[in-house]
Amino acid sequence: MKFIDIAHDPWHTVGGEDGPIPHPQPKDHLLLTLEQWHAVRETWPAGLAVGVILPNSVDVETLAADLPRLSLVALQFPKWVDGRAYTQARLLRVRYRFPGQIRATGEALVDMLPLMQRTGFDAVVLRRDQSREAAERALGFFAGHYQGAVGEARPVFARPAAAGGTDFINAGAAI
Repeated sequence: MKFIDIAHDPWHTVGGEDGPIPHPQPKDHLLLTLEQWHAVRETWPAGLAVGVILPNSVDVETLAADLPRLSLVALQFPKWVDGRAYTQARLLRVRYRFPGQIRATGEALVDMLPLMQRTGFDAVVLRRDQSREAAERALGFFAGHYQGAVGEARPVFARPAAAGGTDFINAGAAI
């Protein structure tokens, strides 16, 4: 998991005093709102890195045709109890095979990181009061999971013994 430090992040949003600029000029590493992207996608130069901020209330399918052109999709957690972005990340990785960065933003808490990683997130902007050190520890809390996930779709009982399938079950029984 990549931890994003906003002060040193190459990705930048486009906005002014009155909010987002409706038709931003193409520039490398712009992170656009969905509305901004829709306004410029027909004229956006190929090969220029661009990302989109997708609200968690929007169906991922609205970006399906644009995914080959995107380098980053930022998914929002407006409240820590709102988990729709987990589903969006999983759909981007599994259904649409999105290879770019999927970034968690908003109320991203340390406790959420293991599930974020299992559903396809590979980067996070932690909420200001969250510690990166605690986040790194949280990612190592669990040695494995019984259920499948984005990285390993098979449940533990369907994995070969060499990959930890049988050993993981037996290790759990010994506890």
